[in-house]
Amino acid sequence: MIVYGIDVGGSGIKGAPVDVSTGTLIDERRRIPTPRPAAPEPVIDTIAQLVEEAGWSGPVGVALPAVVQDGMVRTAANIDRSWIGVDARSQLVERLGLPVHVINDADAAGLAEATFGAAQAVGGMVLVLTFGTGIGSGMVFDGTLVPNTELGHVEFRGMEAERYAAARLVEEEDMNLEWWASRVGEYLRYLERIFWPRLFVFGGGISKRFETIAAIIETSTPVVPAHFRNRAGIVGAACAAAGEATEA
Repeated sequence: MIVYGIDVGGSGIKGAPVDVSTGTLIDERRRIPTPRPAAPEPVIDTIAQLVEEAGWSGPVGVALPAVVQDGMVRTAANIDRSWIGVDARSQLVERLGLPVHVINDADAAGLAEATFGAAQAVGGMVLVLTFGTGIGSGMVFDGTLVPNTELGHVEFRGMEAERYAAARLVEEEDMNLEWWASRVGEYLRYLERIFWPRLFVFGGGISKRFETIAAIIETSTPVVPAHFRNRAGIVGAACAAAGEATEA
């Protein structure tokens, strides 16, 4: 089965058709800059542009940087707050005229890694964490996604965890990479004490530098780099849409 996956990010909206039996992108990934402001109407128009330019007429999965419950947007991160309370699924179905499934972007990454990536066939609790402007979390237990965990927003050292350990501290605020990695280790050890995971999967764009910092991130739980990196949202969104289509 082929599904068109779309990942809505703070700077770009990316899409590609995905073979959901293998997690493979079967055509070139397309990217359009995220509109400013990233309000519902212009973002939905951009999603429609991607789908139309691809000549796509099948099911679509969309990953949003937001808590999503039954297609309804409950929070907004790196998109305009006017998304909160929007039935994104219904609006996208109406705009595209196609079956659409909407999922949290970090959940999409978790689903991709658990199905085809670094967490494939790992039993028990796995935490997939995406380090970027914030910290996204995908929680998977015995291969099943536990949605909307938002572990980047837990209180840690008197603040939200992502204010202490998001990758933007390195990429935008020039924090020393090794010092940042030591903070990430602190944060992961905190999560260890709560969830006792079998594996941490380290994702986000900064994961390409994982080998440089792996030894600094001291945890009892194994930490491995994400397999899909910047493709995770696309692949996971497509997998989620395929799962819904199969259940229907």
